[in-house]
Amino acid sequence: MEWNELEAICGQCTRCPLCQTRHNVVFGVGPRDADVMFIGEGPGEQEDLQGEPFVGPAGKLLDDMLSIIDLSRENVYIANIVKCRPPRNRDPEPAEQEACIPFLRHQVRLIRPKIIVCLGRIAATRLIHPEFLITQEHGKWIYRNGVWMSAMFHPSALLRDVNKRPETFDDLMSIREKIRETGAKV
Repeated sequence: MEWNELEAICGQCTRCPLCQTRHNVVFGVGPRDADVMFIGEGPGEQEDLQGEPFVGPAGKLLDDMLSIIDLSRENVYIANIVKCRPPRNRDPEPAEQEACIPFLRHQVRLIRPKIIVCLGRIAATRLIHPEFLITQEHGKWIYRNGVWMSAMFHPSALLRDVNKRPETFDDLMSIREKIRETGAKV
């Protein structure tokens, strides 16, 4: 399956109840051959309205964080575990994640990134390992199936707790180093 077909199928998805309340499917944004991919948990209100990931306050912070390490939406791909907004921005339920994860897996197969950064606990527990503890394991790297993977605090968490920002800066420096180490294009 190629990009257009995948996006069309995702856009018509009714695999879980989230489809009943969505305004837009939030498929992903960025170059489809990016070496670096950031994956969050699911769209919020602004993302649902605009059909693009990370465009609300957390998205503005993510853009600022990316700029610290000379990245932007022009050279990374940004997606989410689920493509439709959970009501009241609650965590996506396991059944919702399960319904949507094939779309993300297909995106990853098509993009073939060298680096995946999980934004927050939900993405990390789904993609790195089920017992992932974001407060203890953020910034650590694992290598799986030819891809370097790490996690950092979700930008929304950083808006709520500025005390996590120094650790996040260290994580950003680690991402920059991993980009250099792997020769990822940015």
